[in-house]
Amino acid sequence: MRGTVSAVACRWLLAAAAAGVCLAQAPSLKPQPASPQTPAGANSSPAAARVIALTGQVSVLRDSIPWALEVGDQVFPRQVIVTGPDGFARFQLADGSTFEVYPNSRAVFRNNPGDWRHLVEVWLGRLKFRIQRLNGLPNPNRVDTPTAVISVRGTIFDVEVDDDQESTLVVVDEGQVAVQHKLLPRGEPRLLNAGEWIRVYKSQPLAQKMVDKGSVLRRALQAIADALYTAVYDTPGSTGAPRGPTPPAGGSPGGGLPGDTGPSTPPPPPPPPDVGEGPPPPP
Repeated sequence: MRGTVSAVACRWLLAAAAAGVCLAQAPSLKPQPASPQTPAGANSSPAAARVIALTGQVSVLRDSIPWALEVGDQVFPRQVIVTGPDGFARFQLADGSTFEVYPNSRAVFRNNPGDWRHLVEVWLGRLKFRIQRLNGLPNPNRVDTPTAVISVRGTIFDVEVDDDQESTLVVVDEGQVAVQHKLLPRGEPRLLNAGEWIRVYKSQPLAQKMVDKGSVLRRALQAIADALYTAVYDTPGSTGAPRGPTPPAGGSPGGGLPGDTGPSTPPPPPPPPDVGEGPPPPP
């Protein structure tokens, strides 16, 4: 009996010690909750994307709870990236490719973790991609939106999904991309070269590509990028919000996107010039 009591006492002491360790760690603002989106051993996964620049409110959803990101953090397959009205971040992949997430955006990183070519699914807002070539050879990647499938081989391009997910704008700065309608996949995809763009509407067949004459559209997009780069590199300590769950900023405009944490969000910044119906206006 005495031996049994001693064994029970030892177990209680061990449990108390473990609880003390947990309590000592409780104040930490960088918890790593176990979830399906953060698999064991993922910290060394080449499939992850690392934050290399950040300003404003940028979060990743873990079990539908937004957690603020910092420079140096990693995002893993199937995690949702969310930016607030002042949020901007640049992520780098193992091959040196990068993608930038602009304010009021929402995207899933590698929604199909079994396929490394499936890079990002953009639900809302604007992302810019810089896909590196591998030893001078094409580097196949795919970007999805609610209305378009974009295939790239090594290029620089922008993707923007409007607030109601009714259309996707694709603008190519360098290289070539192939754009296919996601909901009405008829015929061959449209090939876009540098200086060309296309807007893919939800309920309309794929339109003809357009040439960005005078680079008006690209200049408008670059002006937004320049302002955000200035915020990242010229503001001391601009590495994001404090660690821990992000205070709810509301749901997404248009409502209904997975991971929403509230009823509404502040209005997005003014969009670039409307290029849905014809060439951009002269500068």
